[in-house]
Amino acid sequence: MKTFRALGCSVAVTSAVGAGFPDLVVGINGLNIMVEIKDGAKPPSERRLTPAQVDFHGYWRGQIVVIETVDQVIALVAAVRGHLSVSRAFPSGTISVA
Repeated sequence: MKTFRALGCSVAVTSAVGAGFPDLVVGINGLNIMVEIKDGAKPPSERRLTPAQVDFHGYWRGQIVVIETVDQVIALVAAVRGHLSVSRAFPSGTISVA
């Protein structure tokens, strides 16, 4: 959240909404993007989406991005500001760390 704000984005914390709703709604250059935050320092088994998140991501027709690192935050903001389509920059709807 700090990195998004430091990069000039607006951030609404939505983690308390529940029912699989993403952790943040981030405004970047006039676009609203839902962001699920996962701790990249945790093992992959602990970064998985919950069943409720999987369901929500499955039926939501807007953009949801899963972020695990600060570098991914920077990449997402750069992609939007570079007028790239978020779905083109991150076709799976997620950004994953190799």
